Amino acid sequence: MDISRTPLRWLVVPNRAGGNSKLAIRFRPGKGQPILWLGGFRSDMDSTKAEAIDGWAEREGRPFMRFDYSAHGLTGGDFAEMTLSVWLEDALAVWDHLGDVKPVIVGSSMGGWITLLAVRERARRGLSGPSALVLIAPAVDFSEELMWKAFPETIRQEILTKGAFYQPSPYGEPYPITRAFIEDGRTNLLFGSPINPGAPVHILQGMKDDAVPWGHAMKLVEHLPLSDCKLTLIKDGDHRLSRDEDIEVLLRAINAF
Repeated sequence: MDISRTPLRWLVVPNRAGGNSKLAIRFRPGKGQPILWLGGFRSDMDSTKAEAIDGWAEREGRPFMRFDYSAHGLTGGDFAEMTLSVWLEDALAVWDHLGDVKPVIVGSSMGGWITLLAVRERARRGLSGPSALVLIAPAVDFSEELMWKAFPETIRQEILTKGAFYQPSPYGEPYPITRAFIEDGRTNLLFGSPINPGAPVHILQGMKDDAVPWGHAMKLVEHLPLSDCKLTLIKDGDHRLSRDEDIEVLLRAINAF
């Protein structure tokens, strides 16, 4: 797989420490409304799905923007110091960089939660919203719903007393889930109130997803009463939804917008 099909660039953005950070981005120019990719927790912009969208954008002549959040992929940072709010600010900075456009946003897993938060924040600032959303296994409120509530009491106490729990990972070294991350997540929760992204939404969800259960997608649908919302359940699909047949479903969903 050629992960350098579009050149690597750096976007300098202000950070919470009062200085600047550099986000790794890849942007393919083209005509029409751009596609903006928001990846998942501990994923990166050179994932299988993002690469597939880039290939589609090349064939269709469409602009496509993707990037690595702070402490993800090629973007620097200490993962133990990260919170959802930091990654939300990254996403807003990249969206701002696209200019006054209404992108089709493709949010994968955590990127689905960040997508909805970014749309809400843009609306608060009086800025333009998206033209459509394609959400892949959207992990809305996952720090609370899929982490904290699922942890046994021993892990909760470790987070509260030691400040972090190191979650084993099949993909490498254990990674920290910090008290700051959990508490920050609670300031960004969406469930409990109607969510109105002001644009059509198409959710893709695997029914064999062991990270974000398909019932979680159903819960999101229930919170989108004002939206033109479509849900596609892939009966044998897992969390990654990166098989050839899954990619075909994804590209059809994007192309429909």
